[in-house]
Amino acid sequence: MHHKVRELAMFNLAIDSKLLSCDLVKLKVKDIKRRATLLSRASIVQQKTHQAVQLEITEHTRDALKYWIRQAARN
Repeated sequence: MHHKVRELAMFNLAIDSKLLSCDLVKLKVKDIKRRATLLSRASIVQQKTHQAVQLEITEHTRDALKYWIRQAARN
């Protein structure tokens, strides 16, 4: 999975958050990161219901997201 960092990060985030795919793909780094720290909890407004939901991001998922963000910044 080392070469498929994006897929791992998105898969883990989908499981952690239980978001619909339309909400998951619209997430931006700024939604889950403040300064240099990835948040353990984030809040987004769902597209279908227009209601704010809070999601928890596990440490394992944060690690995958950090790696993906670092890798994307290099490219």
